[in-house]
Amino acid sequence: MKKKDVFLFGAGGHSLVVRDIVEAAGSRVVALVDDAKVGEYFGLPIKPLSELLGLPAIVTIGNAVARYHVVEMLMSQGFVFSAAKVHPVAVISPSVAIGHGSVVMAGVVINAQATVGQHCIVNTGASIGHECSIGDFVHIAPHSTLCGNVSVGDGSWIGAGATVVQGVTIGKWCMIGAGAVVTKDIPDGSLAYGNNCKVMKKINEEILHNYAKNGGGEYSTPRNRSDSALCLPALRINQNRYGK
Repeated sequence: MKKKDVFLFGAGGHSLVVRDIVEAAGSRVVALVDDAKVGEYFGLPIKPLSELLGLPAIVTIGNAVARYHVVEMLMSQGFVFSAAKVHPVAVISPSVAIGHGSVVMAGVVINAQATVGQHCIVNTGASIGHECSIGDFVHIAPHSTLCGNVSVGDGSWIGAGATVVQGVTIGKWCMIGAGAVVTKDIPDGSLAYGNNCKVMKKINEEILHNYAKNGGGEYSTPRNRSDSALCLPALRINQNRYGK
């Protein structure tokens, strides 16, 4: 085991993309964990968790609710998480902070003083404007655009090609449809889509209830993410209890 080795939890298409990012960033994926598969997946061995304790993890599951539960399970078993992995052709301001377990894909732009939480996916070609605040477990889908000072709550999914105008707040555990144009705030647990974007129904009520009931685990309140962040371009990695 080398210092930069990691393992991925989840053997699907998303893990293939994350593997490329990890290797481009100078680290190595040594194994996958997936209850539904055995043997290997595109040349990587699938191993039980018991063989990987001590290695930092990245949870490569696209569904935010599932990703949240897996992270909670891994934490309960003493696992830690990799520092954020950023594709070398992403453009990231030196003042940006990105939490552990997050991945930033090729062609992404993240501008000054933005923060991205833990266990997020910032997908291919997405743009995050200045001073945006992105919670934990968020997925910013390909080619979506967040203008300046946008806030996205924990667990929310911003669909491919969506545009969120400056200053809008999107609540926790929301789903914003592909191509939406979001001009007004969206409350927690909403499915919303269209141009102009409208709330169509409430979703994720169970996860919102449990999140409130147990304080969201370690992820319930906004934090100063600089204590768990990968800061670019200096690549200064600060250790904390969640990763190494």
